[in-house]
Amino acid sequence: MVTLCPVLLTLPSQRKRTGPLRTTREGGPRAGIATARQQPLVAHSHLPLIARTQEVPVRTEPIPGIRPHPVPIAFTEPWSYELAFPCDPRSPRIARTTLRAILGAHELTELSYRAELLTSELTTNSVRHTKGPAALRLQWRHPVLRISVWDMSPDLPKPYAPPVDPHAEAGRGMAILELVADRWGGCAIGEGAYGPGGKTVWFELGLGA
Repeated sequence: MVTLCPVLLTLPSQRKRTGPLRTTREGGPRAGIATARQQPLVAHSHLPLIARTQEVPVRTEPIPGIRPHPVPIAFTEPWSYELAFPCDPRSPRIARTTLRAILGAHELTELSYRAELLTSELTTNSVRHTKGPAALRLQWRHPVLRISVWDMSPDLPKPYAPPVDPHAEAGRGMAILELVADRWGGCAIGEGAYGPGGKTVWFELGLGA
């Protein structure tokens, strides 16, 4: 509990002045003008002094009822992520950004360039050739990374054939998949009781391959 000490003001006797206020050469008020002086604050010894810095004890044992943070997954342990995206031209860029963040967090930047290139091809095909939603899935089974892209179209990609026009800007997606991926494939998914069918196209990249 803190005790408040009132501040006392000493007011001497006042005189009425009918004329204007005059000052001395030093700039102070002349004698006879009412003044108020505030008594200086005095530190009382009976009031406790509070230290500005105090040592806070660190709690090392777990707090009851609060779950501790999980331990990061070991590099050789399996994991998986999944990202659903709409039929939108921005979706392939979002998929690449998400993929880059995941591989960076799991120290798999060695696979990042090839994974982003192939993911961009598959997600772009899904956005261009289907009208429904799609999904990207990453699965790590040391030392292999598998990336799958699902969409609502049941049509599997055709094997690569060189385009008639060598300057054509499209038609090389399967060629890139064939050259860059260690393994790849696809499967059609029939219409089921739990949702639409479609297809899944996947590829694998091996660490150190």
